[in-house]
Amino acid sequence: MYAMMTNPVSGAWYLLRGLRLLLKPGVRAFVILPLLLNMAIFTGAIVAGMSYFDALLEQLQPALPDWLSWLRWLFWLLFLLATLLIAFFTFSLVANIVSAPFNGLLAEAVEAYLSGRRPQNAGGWRKAFKEFLPGVVAEIRKSGYLFLRYLLCLALFLIPGVQIAAPFILMLYSAWALAMEYMDYPMSNHGLHFPENRRQLAQRRLQSLGFGGAVMAATLVPVANFLVMPAAVAGATALWLEKYQTP
Repeated sequence: MYAMMTNPVSGAWYLLRGLRLLLKPGVRAFVILPLLLNMAIFTGAIVAGMSYFDALLEQLQPALPDWLSWLRWLFWLLFLLATLLIAFFTFSLVANIVSAPFNGLLAEAVEAYLSGRRPQNAGGWRKAFKEFLPGVVAEIRKSGYLFLRYLLCLALFLIPGVQIAAPFILMLYSAWALAMEYMDYPMSNHGLHFPENRRQLAQRRLQSLGFGGAVMAATLVPVANFLVMPAAVAGATALWLEKYQTP
């Protein structure tokens, strides 16, 4: 029975649980604001990039003979493809940094919905705005901690013989890192910080990897990844309340 409770499938199920929780009363409001902020940031960055790229093409246009004028459209196509790739690979990092202070509020709201009570360190919107910059700094530090270990995993691709196992090690670490990332929000609301986060996740390693693996797979789906982050926060909160929190 214990093995069934801690298997990867049971962990992955909590991402779907989190997606459903986003629609619950008292939870929706904490999803909309960070979602709009992230959309505004990416939209602004893309519009600014298009403006600078268009100005660059205008400067290059006189140097092109008429029979090569079609290259302008090729350059635009390459620019759009590059923009999509950059947005795809940077979305999770930027979204997590921008939304970090609000993710704590979302975890609070989900916990209140599921358990009927707020966590002990709850502070509401006032606390979120007060701790916005410190929260962003803390998120950058946490991302740096995780990123350095990503680099170590990538270095395995350069070691002969180990290269065969490197992709699997990288996927496992990515799942583990995402589990630590999102479980940190409900645990921080109870005064539990990153070292304790890692210790508790290690006690249910397969379940943690299942949850993080589901988040990783969902992040690879274009457009849908806008909802992955809040769904992961909500799912992590439910997972912590039901499987990790000690009465």
